[in-house]
Amino acid sequence: MQVGAAPTPAVLLRGCDRLARTLRRGTANRFRVSTMPTQVPSAPTAAANEKVSRPAGPEEVQNLAALLPIGAELKARIRILVVDDEHTLRESCATVLRQEGYDVTVCGRGQDALDLLKRRGFDLVLVDLYMSQVDGLMLLRTALGTNRDSIVIVMTGNPSVESSVEALRQGAFDYLPKPFTATHLQVLIGRAVHALIVARETSEQRTELERRHAHSDKITLLGTAPAFQRAIELARKVAPTDASVFITGESGSGKELIAQFIHHHSRRSSRPFVAVNCAALPEGLLESEMFGHRKGAFTGAVRDKPGLLEAAHGGALFLDELTEMPKPIQAKLLRVIQDGIVRRVGSETTDAVVNVRFIAATNGDPEAALKTGDLREDLYYRLRVVPIHVPPLRERPEDIPLLADYFLSTYWVRHRNKGAPFPRLTAAAIRALSAHPWRGNVRELQNVIEHVAVITEPGTEIQPENLHLVADEEPTPDANPASLVSTLLKESYHAARDRVIAQFERQYLTWLVNRVGGNMSKAARIAGVDRTTLYRLMGRHGLQRSPSTGWVIERESTEDEAVVPAGGAPEEA
Repeated sequence: MQVGAAPTPAVLLRGCDRLARTLRRGTANRFRVSTMPTQVPSAPTAAANEKVSRPAGPEEVQNLAALLPIGAELKARIRILVVDDEHTLRESCATVLRQEGYDVTVCGRGQDALDLLKRRGFDLVLVDLYMSQVDGLMLLRTALGTNRDSIVIVMTGNPSVESSVEALRQGAFDYLPKPFTATHLQVLIGRAVHALIVARETSEQRTELERRHAHSDKITLLGTAPAFQRAIELARKVAPTDASVFITGESGSGKELIAQFIHHHSRRSSRPFVAVNCAALPEGLLESEMFGHRKGAFTGAVRDKPGLLEAAHGGALFLDELTEMPKPIQAKLLRVIQDGIVRRVGSETTDAVVNVRFIAATNGDPEAALKTGDLREDLYYRLRVVPIHVPPLRERPEDIPLLADYFLSTYWVRHRNKGAPFPRLTAAAIRALSAHPWRGNVRELQNVIEHVAVITEPGTEIQPENLHLVADEEPTPDANPASLVSTLLKESYHAARDRVIAQFERQYLTWLVNRVGGNMSKAARIAGVDRTTLYRLMGRHGLQRSPSTGWVIERESTEDEAVVPAGGAPEEA
């Protein structure tokens, strides 16, 4: 059955779906359009699912098109090249896209496509990964070399994690496993065209700023250390692409600043940068914040509310502490990454089609999270297209004087009257700053310098004692068993038991909270208790988290606080 022009999109789509079923009864391993939803495989050897789902009806197609509207005049100016050596699939894709109103060119041989891409620039290229003569990755590189703003979508009938990640790393917008539906193709092309629109909008905005001699660079990244410079160079290289980025580094090292830098230098910078901390919200609230909800979905849902994914449409979504995201939400997020379709909490239909770039971050070890099952493998590989590691401040001591001077001038201007003489960090103060361990990294240094800027007199030369650095406490050595036993033998059973329990709880809490860098949600999961219990135990033993480093420190007692006996205090009501 040959697909030709059809009077309406509905008839065309039904024809494509019938063609898919006909082809599936033919040669089993040939590339084909099908009626199944597609997914990137979760393991290197996984193959495409062969299950056929219900064909997309005209109402579904119209609804999805309405969620991502693109004008007919604009579509007519979008030049698309379809490259595949399978004639039926190539012509089917071209027919669907021409019916949508795009300017479509087809090519069936790799060498012909290579020659064409060298001569002409296309807005969008749909290319098969495994071509005779010339492979799809060569065509991808050529297309981007001719027109760096081109968007390339890679198709393949033999999907794998390695091939998908490699294509995305080389600049592909997305990866489309075969078989796929006509509806899926329309939605994916719609998202790609929307990305082109955003890129042109950003380019026009930058041109206007240059014309007015305005300055828009609000992201300041300071540092000359080689490890930090490598991270910045990688961020600069990946910024112009749409590749997902996974940033690792300790708390306070500047992961979100790197993410903002990537967005600001991307072709999406005219659209929002939206950040969400996956560890800060409970599962139900996090799902509602990310995906939105329908009126009546839960108690208090008095109106429809779009989520952060819809707010980030056209821009970037920063997923901080991704390894803390509950597994059910990870599965739902993976669906959005794959096809851009958002379904709000309490909804039974598709509520939005979004075009979002994802940047993820964690202060932990993502590989360990994979082994423990806290992080889905398919989600990790989809987000970790380009990994960037931000070094801790203690590994870049040469940057400390530069950062300290920058923070001092910034906070002096913010907190002091205009014209007040600037203070100056002495050489001794710089040496003290450089020798400090900075467990809280740049954030801790920033807080220390802001404190100095607030309390220092104008024109003062700042000495080490003016910095008020908190000394890094030595770990408390384990009690000598013989000494402990001799002490306990002098006490009653209950007093001795309370002393041992109190000592255990204090040491365990210190070890636990320091291990996770002050992340109480993670600490509670490791301990197998809720966060309220941890906070109560810390309060009982006079412990608290340092606001700058997250490490456990002694709580400063006030006159109103009662003295807690050595045996512990009664539990709170």
